[in-house]
Amino acid sequence: MSSTIPPSITEPARRTPLIDEVDVLVLGGGPAGLAAAVGAARGGVRTLLVERYGFLGGMGTAAGVTNFCGLHANVHGVLRQVVQGAGAELLERIDALGGLNTPHLLFGGRMAAQAYDTAAYKVAADELLAASGARVLLHAWVADVLMREDGGIDVVMVETKSGRAAIRARQFIDCTGDGDVAALAGVPYEKGTDGQAMMYPSTMMRIGGVDPVRAGEAWRHVVERMRAAEARGERFARQGPILRPQKNPAEWRANVTQLARPDGGPVDGTDAWQLSAAESEGRRQAAQFMGFLRRDMPGFEHAYLLDLPPQLGIRETRRIVGDYVLTEDDVLACASFEDTVGVNGWPVEEHMAGRVEFRWPHGTQDAAGRAASRGYNHLPWRMLLPQGIDNLLVAGRCAGMTHGGQSAARVSGGCFVMGQAAGTGAALAIHRGIPPRRLPTRDLQDELRRAGAWLGLDDDTLPPPI
Repeated sequence: MSSTIPPSITEPARRTPLIDEVDVLVLGGGPAGLAAAVGAARGGVRTLLVERYGFLGGMGTAAGVTNFCGLHANVHGVLRQVVQGAGAELLERIDALGGLNTPHLLFGGRMAAQAYDTAAYKVAADELLAASGARVLLHAWVADVLMREDGGIDVVMVETKSGRAAIRARQFIDCTGDGDVAALAGVPYEKGTDGQAMMYPSTMMRIGGVDPVRAGEAWRHVVERMRAAEARGERFARQGPILRPQKNPAEWRANVTQLARPDGGPVDGTDAWQLSAAESEGRRQAAQFMGFLRRDMPGFEHAYLLDLPPQLGIRETRRIVGDYVLTEDDVLACASFEDTVGVNGWPVEEHMAGRVEFRWPHGTQDAAGRAASRGYNHLPWRMLLPQGIDNLLVAGRCAGMTHGGQSAARVSGGCFVMGQAAGTGAALAIHRGIPPRRLPTRDLQDELRRAGAWLGLDDDTLPPPI
């Protein structure tokens, strides 16, 4: 009878160099990790950010997303930028480099998003991190954790071009997106709705050589032209494409691919074999879509595939079980929490087999078609606190959320909010010599306000309309 346990190799014992000891170690340099490092460093503690790539930005750069979602909310019918603080500072720096579009309206003006150039994002992220006083170690991949006898994390082991190394910290912040540190530390987590039914990933693509005059508002016509192509026998992996211009009007971006396993289920972003197969399939789908654009879309006759990013875009893998788990009902009911650290204004955006489904907060429109909802839910501090461990915080798409809750709050706006709260809270906890979960919420909120964050409480002044 064959064993289901794969064969293994026993490695010889070795001594691993301890290359740094800091107060706060942030793992992952996406929106959550960047904001966490900035928040911690400005809180006056020694902060190191570790990132697997040679640049920061997470899915926004490594996966070529090129579009900020969740920065804005439709607050009683008025679109406002509700993500402030570190996220707003990053936008200012991208804009100063000439790489930020003005917000564009979606869903008939119901929501807004904001496109950017990835090169400008990378430079702006470097600048913001350096200005905060945080240090960064790039090209370093989380490999393992070593635990203390009291159940806390002692060191994180990383693999680098210089070899395996250890970094010790007093507080750790997992912003890896996949919850790598939390999983290695034994934190309970969930995946999808049943351990497998996660959201489907995508390969993003940038398109050059577009004639912007002939293309016009191509995003309004691409769906009907795709349907006409399907009637002729062409097949697309996903309906509901996103096709939009970048800062340079001759350059466009497309979000239209969908990556599945051979059985039709979503690719698991924590499975190396599935990722490997999905990368090449995503490039195939991108090339197919370019053929459709050149053939069927006016203004794209001489367009070309300008860029495919270093990796496919992962939307969901592990989600830790926190002291609170944000639910889809919380998003749809615009839930309030006394321990809010900021807000999420993005609707539920679930990437299902072959399509994308949006679900909006209850009361977004009244009987006369006017916006009646406040348009955002609070993000509670407790969702960043993993159960069973005191010196770890988790921020970003791997924080404490259900599948439905994460389908909304996983976008970059919510990640900026969670990250800044995690870094700020970690610094405060260190100064006071207490675990983060014992930190008085009001003190954390006061510190976040001083850093420019908007918490969405009744006595907070609304940001101006966009």
